[in-house]
Amino acid sequence: MKKNRINYVNLSKQWSKESPRLLNIIKKILSSGEYVNGKQIPIFEKNIAKICNTKYAVALNSGTDALVCALIALGIRKGDEVITPPNSFISSTSSIVHIGAIPVFVDVLSDQNIDPIKIERAITSKTKAIMPVHLTGRICDMDKIKKISLKYKIPIIEDAAQSIGSKLNGIPAGKWGDVGCFSAHPLKNLNACGDAGFLVTDKKSIYTKTLSLRNHGLVSRDKVKKFAYLSRMDNLQAAILNFRLKNLQSVILQRRKNAKIYMKHLNPEYVKFPVSKKNKIDTFHTFVVQVNDRDKLKKFLQNKKIFTAIHYPVPIHLQPAAKYLRYKRGDFPNTEIQSKKILSLPINQFLKKEEIIKISKEINRYYEN
Repeated sequence: MKKNRINYVNLSKQWSKESPRLLNIIKKILSSGEYVNGKQIPIFEKNIAKICNTKYAVALNSGTDALVCALIALGIRKGDEVITPPNSFISSTSSIVHIGAIPVFVDVLSDQNIDPIKIERAITSKTKAIMPVHLTGRICDMDKIKKISLKYKIPIIEDAAQSIGSKLNGIPAGKWGDVGCFSAHPLKNLNACGDAGFLVTDKKSIYTKTLSLRNHGLVSRDKVKKFAYLSRMDNLQAAILNFRLKNLQSVILQRRKNAKIYMKHLNPEYVKFPVSKKNKIDTFHTFVVQVNDRDKLKKFLQNKKIFTAIHYPVPIHLQPAAKYLRYKRGDFPNTEIQSKKILSLPINQFLKKEEIIKISKEINRYYEN
């Protein structure tokens, strides 16, 4: 790590703190010969179901695969419409496209989460699912979305990739919808050492379908009932995640503390930042501010050895891959305006208080000058 440099993420620091214990876990798994379908998988699934307060959890290869499996398990088919926001990571949309369904975008609110009013306006006879995205670790307005779901009898798939441990009115992410889909990518608050993901549900039919979907459709070693996919989480990643689950609440607590420091020291005259509501527990997978002159500020901070990120600079409806959907610039003004202003500041749990204060002061100084 270069001196006086403030990185956006700090996985090397995580490794240095965990390595003595984690190396023993890795050695134990590798020496056991249980690489696939090992004992750590059901332990992980039980742990996750408890955190999300659901009956079932299924360990999978990635958050993207969790979304694909959820769509298939709910019976979404070619030509069906799925409502989702255009400001997410591409996998929320690509999962819909993978199965031949049609993503129907609606705009977002000032907090970057999907607008429930616009969801209801977008519903047609072809709408077969609603996929809200809990961006940055902040749960969407699920009270209203749940009412829409019940009113029109349309299931909800929560893209909760960024929100493990987040809560609204005491109800955790993943519990609000018919299915909750999570990522355990290395950059998430609960992170594996590679790609990993999982889904949660209270519906046994979704659970059993997903178990089959993740394992080729096999019903026994030599019998395939229906051709499916290969999306198993390996035993090593499950062991790593079981180890890191013990520290998840302290990771969330530290990120929440870091966010409060930003909120105290950033000047709201120049910087728009998320303020947590009393009925929410936001877990701050990212700390996204909205500013003018975003690109110039980003460069200014980089020159000060402060490294930031943008999640995400190009909305999905304006990506080349989405051209066939025939959306155009101006269709989702909030999303498009925000994409020019959003900047993700370092929020990882290894930051020091003085580093966050320094970042805040440099941002304030940029605008004051």
